[in-house]
Amino acid sequence: MNNSDLAEKIAAEQGITKVDARKIVDAVFAGIGEAAAKGEEIALNGFGKFKVKKSPAREGRNPATGEPMTIKASRKLGFSAAKAIKDKLNP
Repeated sequence: MNNSDLAEKIAAEQGITKVDARKIVDAVFAGIGEAAAKGEEIALNGFGKFKVKKSPAREGRNPATGEPMTIKASRKLGFSAAKAIKDKLNP
């Protein structure tokens, strides 16, 4: 399922236009992205939590040459599913 599929499903279930549903879907994901960029935790009841995780700098190897190199520190967005979703995945 992609953004358009999700908007189509919302439009059908809520009786709104696909254009309006797409605007809502885009706004939701933009809000999640903005909160994540600020380092905030995003908790969606019954769905799960998005958390920003910090990965420290570490040593690695260049796959082409095998030379050691430093991999920069970064932030990653992690997701942990809520129990309701886990239960749907594993009935």
